[in-house]
Amino acid sequence: MLNDQGQHHPFLDDLTVDAELTSSVLRGPVTGRDDIRLAVNAVGTFYASQTPTFLQTIDSRLFLEYEAVLETGEHLNAVVVVDHNPDGSVPRVSVRMSPLGAVLSLASSLREALSKQLPESVLL
Repeated sequence: MLNDQGQHHPFLDDLTVDAELTSSVLRGPVTGRDDIRLAVNAVGTFYASQTPTFLQTIDSRLFLEYEAVLETGEHLNAVVVVDHNPDGSVPRVSVRMSPLGAVLSLASSLREALSKQLPESVLL
């Protein structure tokens, strides 16, 4: 599956039906392909810019690092670890972000945007 620009996304296109996403901006894991896509796409709307700084696959894991500037002007650093099954499908994604101020700002925006679509227990 290709994204709008005709490129394969590093993990969204290959999520398993029961995939799990954990993140610094979440209280608990988001499970399921559709809910993960919803959360990841929502987070992207809060970025004024996003710049990849590292991308490498080691064995069955993809490591992606990026810097972002939030719409609020805050700077954010993120490390994404994507686990792949032998068939290439993705059962787990972990996104760790810093610094804390930007993380809390992003988490607040995410709660506001998705409080009606995702369970209360996963949102900060």
